[in-house]
Amino acid sequence: MQPVKMKHIAIQGIEGSFHDIAAHQFFENEEIELICCKTFEQVFATLRDDPTAIGMVAIENTIAGSLLHNYELLRDSGTSIVGEHKLRIKHSFLCLPDDDWDDITEVHSHPVALMQCRDFLRRHDNLKVVEASDTAGAARMVSENRMHGHAAIGSAALAEMYGLKVLEEGIETNKHNFTRFLVFANPSRANLLRNIRETDKASIVFALPHEEGSLSSVLSVLSFYKLNLTKIQSLPIIGREWEYLFYIDVQFADYTRYSQGVDAIRPLTSHLKILGEYRQGRECV
Repeated sequence: MQPVKMKHIAIQGIEGSFHDIAAHQFFENEEIELICCKTFEQVFATLRDDPTAIGMVAIENTIAGSLLHNYELLRDSGTSIVGEHKLRIKHSFLCLPDDDWDDITEVHSHPVALMQCRDFLRRHDNLKVVEASDTAGAARMVSENRMHGHAAIGSAALAEMYGLKVLEEGIETNKHNFTRFLVFANPSRANLLRNIRETDKASIVFALPHEEGSLSSVLSVLSFYKLNLTKIQSLPIIGREWEYLFYIDVQFADYTRYSQGVDAIRPLTSHLKILGEYRQGRECV
């Protein structure tokens, strides 16, 4: 029996972050080692330096919307998407064990987490809100620096990890709060991770001529080939006024029919690139 090979997963954030939780859920029952990066750019740089590494980044949240810069990083990286994961985001209000509500004057967290808890923060408008690089980093900072009067917003799991107390759980505004993560790898690695028999989703990017009806023509072809368009995101092409790149996600039941559909829209587009073909993720709580 061959030894199990540990997977090295590059994420933005540290242990206890939602990227950490998503990575362990996606690679459930597998041996993984996290490569914790400060920025999304560093995640992609890690894959450039280590062809065997796997990356995982958030791409979309049901409340905060798309992480637009990550689309650009994916397109420019030369990597291929091999999977996705949808994680239910539950936020808690965390502080030092001997602090209480009357002591807290300041709260720290990632800007997206703060946005997701805006109703809670509105009810506690006496708190000074401070942005941090990630939720777990905010919790660790409060803990390690013994920051009395300061709180952090993040996963309840951070309390045990960093010796904090949960003052309130479930403080996110929308209880159906999910973040979608994409898993990606260098092409040589991606071929080993992808199971073509389970592939039922693809992410594609293309440009269109600045002509009337160009987008509707592409959408009509996708409909004809029974490809379910689940996402469309446009981003401007820098230096070309009023021209855009269109990022789309499509689901399909027949891989051959999907391939035919992509071939059919190629003449209608320019710079078409398949960012990845993978199995659509399930929602995990």
